[in-house]
Amino acid sequence: GSSCVCQPGYRMVSSNGGPSIICQKCPENMSGVTQDGWNCITCPKGLTSEGKCKCLNNEILVERSIDGILLNEALCIHCNGSEQSFSASDVSGRRCVRCEQTFINVSKSCDCSSPNILTGGLCFSVTDSLPPKGVATVRFGQLGITLTSAWFLKNLQSSASACWLYSNLTACQALGNMCVMNMNSLSSSSTDACGLFQYIYVNTARLGIVHSIAFWRHNLPWLYYGDQPGLASQVLEANNFPAIFSFKGTDKDVKLQFIAASFDAAGNFLKWQNLEGGILQLCPDTQTKLNAAYTFGTTYQQHCKISVSKILLDFANPIFYDLFLEYNGDNGQQYLWAVPVLNLNLQYSEMFVNQGSNMNNWLLTRRFFLVDALSGKENDLGKLPRVIRIASKITISIRLVSHTQRGMIYPPLITIAYTDVLVQNPETQSVMVSFSVNYEMNQSEAQIQTDITLGVLGGLAVLWSLLKTAGWKRRTGSSIIDLQTVFKFLLFYAGDLANVFFIVTVGTGIYWLVFFKAQQFVSVLLPLPSQEENFVTYIACAFSLKALQFLQLLVSQLTIDIFFIDWERPKGKVLKAVEGEGVIKSAAAPVSIWRTYFIANEWNEIQTVRKINPLFQVLAVLFFLEVVGFSNLALMDSSSSLTRSSESYIAPWSRILRFGVSAALWLAIAFLQIIFFSVFYERFVEDKISQFVDLCCMSNISVFLLSHSCFGYYIHGRSVHGHADTNMEEMNMNLKREAENLCSQRGLLPNTDGQTFQISISRKMRLHYDRIHESLTRKRGPARLLDSSANTFEQSTRAYNTMNKFLSSFIDHVHKEMDYIVKDKLLLERILGMEFMEPIEKSIFYNDEGHSLSDVLYYGNESMLLIFDILFFSIVDLASQSFVLAAILTYLQQEMFRFIRNTLGQKNLASKTLVDERFLI
Repeated sequence: GSSCVCQPGYRMVSSNGGPSIICQKCPENMSGVTQDGWNCITCPKGLTSEGKCKCLNNEILVERSIDGILLNEALCIHCNGSEQSFSASDVSGRRCVRCEQTFINVSKSCDCSSPNILTGGLCFSVTDSLPPKGVATVRFGQLGITLTSAWFLKNLQSSASACWLYSNLTACQALGNMCVMNMNSLSSSSTDACGLFQYIYVNTARLGIVHSIAFWRHNLPWLYYGDQPGLASQVLEANNFPAIFSFKGTDKDVKLQFIAASFDAAGNFLKWQNLEGGILQLCPDTQTKLNAAYTFGTTYQQHCKISVSKILLDFANPIFYDLFLEYNGDNGQQYLWAVPVLNLNLQYSEMFVNQGSNMNNWLLTRRFFLVDALSGKENDLGKLPRVIRIASKITISIRLVSHTQRGMIYPPLITIAYTDVLVQNPETQSVMVSFSVNYEMNQSEAQIQTDITLGVLGGLAVLWSLLKTAGWKRRTGSSIIDLQTVFKFLLFYAGDLANVFFIVTVGTGIYWLVFFKAQQFVSVLLPLPSQEENFVTYIACAFSLKALQFLQLLVSQLTIDIFFIDWERPKGKVLKAVEGEGVIKSAAAPVSIWRTYFIANEWNEIQTVRKINPLFQVLAVLFFLEVVGFSNLALMDSSSSLTRSSESYIAPWSRILRFGVSAALWLAIAFLQIIFFSVFYERFVEDKISQFVDLCCMSNISVFLLSHSCFGYYIHGRSVHGHADTNMEEMNMNLKREAENLCSQRGLLPNTDGQTFQISISRKMRLHYDRIHESLTRKRGPARLLDSSANTFEQSTRAYNTMNKFLSSFIDHVHKEMDYIVKDKLLLERILGMEFMEPIEKSIFYNDEGHSLSDVLYYGNESMLLIFDILFFSIVDLASQSFVLAAILTYLQQEMFRFIRNTLGQKNLASKTLVDERFLI
């Protein structure tokens, strides 16, 4: 379609290479057209379909004299095949050349007449000991098609015979190529290309071997490693590759020098080719990125879809490769190490269908090709093939020697999977192809160590959960092991087991990050994606269990019992009209409720205060990952640089490294935040928990809080000044007196400052509390101030006053049958988080010098919230491979749960304290 030609019987008059030409019909006495198309000529022996002269076999066509003058009539000159010249016409029919040597050897002429055998352009004597008659068929197993190949039909028998009789190197290579095109098929009963190759291989043992390699016969190509059981593992693991690889240092060696010997289908050696030119990569890319495939330690992956028409255009003739890895010996001499090939199409043939994937059952080969568009041609070698075979998946595997400290590797292995394509419409058909270089090491020891760690820590988690359950039973005042106890144990164990999985996964991620990226001589290689499945499963388990613990925490914090004890007493009396009686009586002055509302609002605000700033945490992690470039440390390459050039190849992500980098950043930034807030901010700016305790004391309000049936916390907020409902001047005077130590201390006990306590109350105290609490919570209060029932309101008010009076009298030791003692916790009790003494007759107040009451707030559960955020971030990232999306969703879930905790916590606060929810802002 790129040029114009004249029709048969017409000669060319004018043509400048453009779309326009001038043609002229030849006269009847000179009806033929010369080979170049510019002149007419008489043809003595007829015309071809193109209108040009033709001659008989073994004749050449002559149209011009020796000095170039055009003859009026073409000549057909017979080539002299006698003993003096042994000439015959060449393929083009234009020259007489010396005929093929086999003709001369057999018939002493250029004629291979019967009974001699003519095959593939070669002549063999009927008395020669020829190999068996070959079967010129090719099996395309994926399509279930077996066809007779035109190439095999023409060349198989002649190549086998010439290789067998004359040890013709080119013929032997061509025979080996036909065996490779037939997927190295092995069958003792078949005489296909591989059967003929094996026949010659077995019967030429006398010729010896090449380079001391038992599988490489003289004059034959090296196709197989042998089929002895266990041979594959011996080839791949018995000897180390004699070179050392390192990532860093002046003598670093990070290039794999692969080199391939290439042959055409006819068996001619073409050249040595370095793979860095992208020889094996069918997908187009820049030279820099193609060459990155052979940088040691860089996992390389390339895949694309290629149209069949492009494949037919670029790979019309197959090229066959023998792959080697080049290295330098101790004497500085360069050597080549043969790279074995694992052909999965052979591996999964009928011969191996029951062998499994055990390395000992592999049959390793040597030679391979990328595209075969030749053997699938049935009739005419000039037409499109019926079937083409494409190397759709090529993987080079580099395996590290176990326990090496000097960068030793086993011999590389190239694994190839071919795809058979039935050619129907090349323009619309396409094939997905991939090329990858993987680096792996034996991970069984690491897996065993991980399993042992999980087993040991999991066992300790069981013991720790049992202790927690025992402490919980003590705090609930129950000694019976019931279904609720078992369920609570499972919840405790879920949280502790989540911590175990988290510790193991973080340790694993940081271990691979540090030891892989920082090593000089290669001693470890990253797990393959298939080997990361257990790691991802551990993260998923950690997240699921931690989410369960987090939800349990929310439920427990949203159902606490809390009451604000108002110590303020009426100041004097006021006159008050009595409804319905028309008289005025004196009554105690009412105590303002605004202080209680104020404390309730402050408590409501600190419910979701954390030890870190969640928004800053997310933004800082994202900044270091995406802006600073820490995410580049998660690439499966040997570089520890934080920047990558846009022109360089970007290796695939390692899920273990992504988790290790992100988790390390989360923990580091959170640790710095906690240090900053605890050492500087809370000391010099504001400490919301301590400020709340101070505010309670200034407001003359104590906080009585029960997180369990018989356990809770108490903030002693009784003012040392007697009254808190005062004016500004008196308030300032009180503060001044307290600063100058002119009044008593704030503590519950005389001459102490202890205001916060963990309390373990007796069952009698709890029952009395519940009786009053039932009437308190029976009616939550008015829905609207103006539309409320007076009786309901009065009943709630009386219950509130009763509870306030009871708790204040309890704190003042009024109820001797429900008294309490104050003591310090033992060190072991603090460590285990439980109480050894059971409050049978008297309740126990444990001195609390810290902020243990924050256990019922977000503030006291920072470690659990932080781990949950890290796991949520990691789960989203592992699923989406996007740090940005993970950061956004993590912040959204933080805000969502904070909103839920605030909203429901506010409702619980209003329900338990009778503070109208409308005053909680």
